[in-house]
Amino acid sequence: MLNEEVNPWKTLSNREVYENPWIKVTEFDVINPSGGQGIYGKVHFKNYAIGIVALDDQLNIWLVGQYRFPINQYSWEIPEGGGPLGIDPLESAKRELLEETGLVAKNWTEIQQMHLSNSVSDEFGIIYLARNLEQFESEPEETEQLQITKMSLEEAFQMVISGKITDSISVAAILRVKLLVIEGKL
Repeated sequence: MLNEEVNPWKTLSNREVYENPWIKVTEFDVINPSGGQGIYGKVHFKNYAIGIVALDDQLNIWLVGQYRFPINQYSWEIPEGGGPLGIDPLESAKRELLEETGLVAKNWTEIQQMHLSNSVSDEFGIIYLARNLEQFESEPEETEQLQITKMSLEEAFQMVISGKITDSISVAAILRVKLLVIEGKL
């Protein structure tokens, strides 16, 4: 049996390849687990990835649609954003929900933590369930051209199943909330 606590990788050297306010890319010279020498790239994220499922008493949720530059396509997602490391992620979640949807929630529950692409990055996501909602005016950032829609959880679940929602945090969040409903916990 493998010892899960022992790191089989050996780092010989590393160099920073690129950095901006959101990420840092480092290239490592390594000895891999089978003894071969090679390189490994790592993307370090300077923020938490925050996702919010805003759920009303009728089991409707809010989705945000926007064109995503990195994948060159339109994407339907739960409200999401970055939360600076070292700051309470819940405060970032509250800010993002208001910015993107104009919603303020009275009740918050953390429902999921996840690594988003652990073969190349250390990006860590936290998903919250927001309940008891009040509607205000949304305040999107200058980089966001958002379309906001409210739909039943079942409709969003079907969008995940059919592949219309592909964003990893949104897929995990919607499946998690659907499971909580099935289990009678919501």
